[in-house]
Amino acid sequence: MTARPALTRTFALLLAAVAPLALSPAMAADAAGTTATTKPANAPVLGTFGVDTAGMDLSVKPGDNFFAHVNGTWDKTTPIPDDRASWGMFNTLTELSNTRTRAIVEEAAANPAATGNSRKVGDYYASLVDEAAIEKAGLAPLKPELDAIAAISTRAELSKAIARGNREGGPAPFRMGIAQDAKDPTRMTVNLVQAGIGMPNRDYYLAANFAPQKAAYQAHVARLLALSGVPEAQAKADAARIVALETQIATAHWTNVENRQAEKRYNPVAAAELPAKFPGVDWAAFRSITGIEGEQTLNVNQPSALAGIAKLVETAPLEDWKAWARYHTLRSYSPVLPKAFRDETFAFYGKTLTGTPAQEERWKQAVNLTTGALGEAIGQDYVARHFPPEAKAQMDELVKNIIAAMDIRLQNLAWMDAKTREAARYKLSRFKPKIGYPDKWIDYSAMQVVRGDAYGNLRRAYAFDTNRDLAKLGKPIDRSEWFMTPMTVNAYANPTWNEIVFPAAILQPPFFDPKADPAVNYGGIGAVIGHEITHHFDDQGRKYDPDGKLSDWWTPGDVERFTKLADVLVKQVETYEPLPGKRINGKLSLGENIADIAGLNIAWDAWQMSLKGKTPAVIDGKSGAERFYLGYGQIWRTKYRDAAMERQLTVGPHSPGNFRPLTVRNHAPWYETFNVKPGEKLYLKEEERVGIW
Repeated sequence: MTARPALTRTFALLLAAVAPLALSPAMAADAAGTTATTKPANAPVLGTFGVDTAGMDLSVKPGDNFFAHVNGTWDKTTPIPDDRASWGMFNTLTELSNTRTRAIVEEAAANPAATGNSRKVGDYYASLVDEAAIEKAGLAPLKPELDAIAAISTRAELSKAIARGNREGGPAPFRMGIAQDAKDPTRMTVNLVQAGIGMPNRDYYLAANFAPQKAAYQAHVARLLALSGVPEAQAKADAARIVALETQIATAHWTNVENRQAEKRYNPVAAAELPAKFPGVDWAAFRSITGIEGEQTLNVNQPSALAGIAKLVETAPLEDWKAWARYHTLRSYSPVLPKAFRDETFAFYGKTLTGTPAQEERWKQAVNLTTGALGEAIGQDYVARHFPPEAKAQMDELVKNIIAAMDIRLQNLAWMDAKTREAARYKLSRFKPKIGYPDKWIDYSAMQVVRGDAYGNLRRAYAFDTNRDLAKLGKPIDRSEWFMTPMTVNAYANPTWNEIVFPAAILQPPFFDPKADPAVNYGGIGAVIGHEITHHFDDQGRKYDPDGKLSDWWTPGDVERFTKLADVLVKQVETYEPLPGKRINGKLSLGENIADIAGLNIAWDAWQMSLKGKTPAVIDGKSGAERFYLGYGQIWRTKYRDAAMERQLTVGPHSPGNFRPLTVRNHAPWYETFNVKPGEKLYLKEEERVGIW
């Protein structure tokens, strides 16, 4: 993981999984268990074999637009809900997961006799939905923080404020995080990471096409400051200074593409050298206040960015920094401030940046915040209610088959040298899948929750999480830890631990249904599992050796041949234009696109192996191969509002979900299955298709 944003428990994993998807209305009803018709007990949730064929558009040839062929009717008839920037399968399952989680937390909140984790969960949630108490408190809970910012009068005090922001969850222009040392994965180290801007990335400040969003951001900053009591004229002047300061910070930031390069983010610096290399910050005070004074070496993820930010700490007017800190404190704590603050924050971050018309209901916000603070406390109940042992057993078996298929592909990889290939197979043999939920749960006994104190609970949750991280320094690595909750509809690959992690909530239709046709499951969850495995061998994951160490374990010839194949994929993807004049960034999305192609290849191989030479029966006129690809295409049901699509293209490491089914055009069996011929829009000559793994 890397450093966390203020006041969130989001672990920014090195290589996260896929983007949101979606279901047709009938399909969503099936997934939620609310269909009007009664199905046989052994029937799949979706359709007769696990695919929502009603969502297809058979008037579109697979070779012209595979997404539309599989999902066209769904795309035409399914609206994006008002409180969503995009809509798809991930969102649908997230709604289901949130509803289930709500039942757990509301039961806890309503039980006055609850003790232990249940009491903490109930009190935390009850405090968030008690909007009357939050309104009555107003800004009073935040007054000590705001007063401390107003009292800053020297550069030394500014440095101390930045340190406290890192330690306690307040604003800071760079973030501290605890993670494994990439070149010594037996130890934890402190990372310093660029931060300090309120918009998604540097492009929003520096690119001319984002000028409207930048102007809207400045207006939002002024309104939020005015809500806090700053006179309107001063609020507008402060907002202009804040945006000017953040533009300077953004200029120092690395681009998203630069940040993908794992070896460039590894820059150990002796603690004693910090003042000389990054002057402008009182590093002795920073280390003391954050509790890392015992660490003799820190890793600086973006050295030039930290140098630029440190210089601004030394030279930018103190009043600019104080205005900046006030705004970011208000924004960060807006979830537990009166409704006017939440509404203003949503007006920019929801409506302007993603085009979302309506804010989520308060219970959804409260569920998300409670999950962020006490995720594994809730997760234990969630797993007991919604993830039966037999589902885990079936998933364990499917994962074994996918890993076996990957091993066979490695054995027959023509472009890789024999020595490197054997090392890659060894890396795969050391691979650890985590399915459903952790073997060991987080102990929350040290976390204090007070019913009625939403603001205090949020601060204490951050402090608890930070203390857990700091306690890892100097200790053996606990590889049992998870960085997603069981209720999370997602998955991730962690190359330093050589593992993939699949929470329980994603292991549902259409990704995985024990009663669906196996071809559909292999095309669905099988391809996603293959995707995550391949992240250990994509353009960045390949840089980590079998022990999770960042190292050059490939020969120069391997790297050259791999890069040539990857470059072809970059060019292929950059022909896709989701919005007029807006193409997919092939370099930014390269790792995910490599994983998509390889995941499909591996899932196909694993499915073929599972058949043991038998030909699967035709079901509803669909061959087994057709069902495999329909299962794959179905999981990518996704649609976006234009602003959300633009944001995805600018900052997202994934290609938009509705373009990910185009992966099939690189897969030879797809051409045979659907009789795709030259002249059809997706047709690629054999030499133009990209395989890699």
